[in-house]
Amino acid sequence: MSDKPRVIIAEDNPRDREFLGSALPDYQLQFTTNGREALHAAQALDEPWVISDLQMPEMDGIQLARELWHERPAARIVFWSQHQDEIYLRALADIIPPETVYGFVLKNNPSEILARAVDAVFRETQCWIDQKIRPVQARANKTSGGVTDLEYEVLIDIALGLTDNVIAKRRYLSRRGVQSRLKSLYAKLEIDQEQRVSENVGETMNMRARAVSVALRRGLINRFELEQEEEKLKRWMAREGLS
Repeated sequence: MSDKPRVIIAEDNPRDREFLGSALPDYQLQFTTNGREALHAAQALDEPWVISDLQMPEMDGIQLARELWHERPAARIVFWSQHQDEIYLRALADIIPPETVYGFVLKNNPSEILARAVDAVFRETQCWIDQKIRPVQARANKTSGGVTDLEYEVLIDIALGLTDNVIAKRRYLSRRGVQSRLKSLYAKLEIDQEQRVSENVGETMNMRARAVSVALRRGLINRFELEQEEEKLKRWMAREGLS
């Protein structure tokens, strides 16, 4: 039996699995192809070590982390992804247990950086955050000026093309409540300031479309997550008899 530390890998890309194998020779790597397989493997361990991609079939990296940390708060996870979208940093901020350490390293780094991040988290018990991630993380974690979960919900809804009436029904709000959240969202994304400027020069813009555009550029929403939200919407509409 190998005396190397065991690390569970959640990665669906064969090329990336091969890279991990060559970059981390000091670890015994157990490869899985999605978050669900990785979760099952990790549940057999008291304090599992995991390296996980974010976007995967069956169960993505955020869902894996949420369920694993719920059962094993001391589990250590290094997120290894090509994505640095704010949506993921927001989600992580809500689920990281206080008793664990974790890492976030981008896939475009050389193997030396990956190995340094993995060693920091697993061997040195230190958090390791990619320098390119830190500004996005700081913005996502802002207590003032940051988009709240309630504002994020309405952002998803307008990105899916829902009307105020449907948003109100889905989120158990009045129309006035929907409009209040939208107004707050526009302010956080600084759409309200743009609108005032455009009105001064005799122009107008669609604020809903503008909010979606700004959110896409900031990484608050992305195609992968919108596809997941589209499936949730279809299920909700079917339950409500709206499909």
